[in-house]
Amino acid sequence: MTRRKKTRSLADKVQIRTGKRKDYRRWRHDNPDEVTSSRRYVDKKTKERQAQAERKRQRQSAPPLPLHKSTPNDKDSD
Repeated sequence: MTRRKKTRSLADKVQIRTGKRKDYRRWRHDNPDEVTSSRRYVDKKTKERQAQAERKRQRQSAPPLPLHKSTPNDKDSD
């Protein structure tokens, strides 16, 4: 018996559900409640979102840069 190559693709997981790889797309469309993301993927995305939110908080809490200080000589401040 030959060994099967380890892979992360969904193609090999399809046989468990339908027996035919080409049916997976149809099965997934017909059974949206049974299709879930892997726990590892969900955890990774949660961490990424938390890190992104923290970076945004850091950006917004920083003092504004003095790039455009208004001076009395400005022509646009009429």
